[in-house]
Amino acid sequence: MKNSKGFKFSMVILAGVLLLVGLVGCSSKKTEDPNVNVRVGYFPNITHSQALVGRELGSFQNAMGKKNKVVWKLFNAGPAEVEALFAKAIDIAYIGPGPAINGYAKSKGDIQIIAGATDAGAIFVSRKGLVIKNLKELSGKKVAVPQFGNTQDLTLRHLMSQNGLKDKTKGGTVEVRQASNADILTLLQKGDIDAALVPEPWGSRSIKEAKINIILDYKDLFKGGKYTTAVVVVRTEFLKQHPLIVEKFIKAHVDVTSYINKNPEKAKEIVNKQIIGLTKKGIEKDVLNDAFNRLTITNNPEKDSVFDFVNFSLKEGFLNLRPDTKALFNLSILNQVLKEKGQDQIK
Repeated sequence: MKNSKGFKFSMVILAGVLLLVGLVGCSSKKTEDPNVNVRVGYFPNITHSQALVGRELGSFQNAMGKKNKVVWKLFNAGPAEVEALFAKAIDIAYIGPGPAINGYAKSKGDIQIIAGATDAGAIFVSRKGLVIKNLKELSGKKVAVPQFGNTQDLTLRHLMSQNGLKDKTKGGTVEVRQASNADILTLLQKGDIDAALVPEPWGSRSIKEAKINIILDYKDLFKGGKYTTAVVVVRTEFLKQHPLIVEKFIKAHVDVTSYINKNPEKAKEIVNKQIIGLTKKGIEKDVLNDAFNRLTITNNPEKDSVFDFVNFSLKEGFLNLRPDTKALFNLSILNQVLKEKGQDQIK
């Protein structure tokens, strides 16, 4: 009898221990790991307005709580940002769709698009004294873009293809150059290039400072302006390890997007303040206003336009093989957040 009672008592203790372990295990799945540094990549560009405004207002840090820290990492080029994602030096990034696609393809899915940030925000211009009414007139001209394979470059090459034109390096008659946005403005002023397809605010700056002509405005470039210029991506591994952290980030992103659209004048002031702090040079108010008129701050990554950019990248040789794009987008958290806030979900 004594042995039987001892056995029963031992079993009760064991059951209690197992129950306690089970409860601890369950609770750990429902609570986010404390003391996580969320490293976020971004550019000092108006197309990354949510990052700039959210950084100034503390929106992302507030969403993370006291135990987790948002660490901002500044970049000036998409490929460098992709390499930082590969190296696990950053976890989340605001980035153009071109580098996002290349990063996803190169890593075979280690990077995913989790939200949109900005639509359009680009313009096709020609130097002072040169009026181009038909894109076929680009034949024999020198045209600049900020970077080969980026959103503006892919858009330009698509427009050229539609008009039977090719880059000189591929046997065509258009000399396509890459240069920084600041250098493009100087080249236009000097007349060393004939045209350029540039993001804002450089288009608006060129209009004011170089007295250039507009060939195609943002709505005429592609899809009536319904094409993405900046998206939010995450390392897939980080998303799996810290889903609640990513959810908090997306909630802040959605809130900041709403804030910008509801308070455009204040948002422009904040963006300019951030740019001045990061680059030591701000944007004149009239240029800033014109630039913002050419873009849309949004949560929608415009999936169709991204798939179009995949096709353009393949056609132009920036991708060697067609990637499996089934997992390119992971909008489940975004749609959950949008649903909770009573906003339209992204299909």
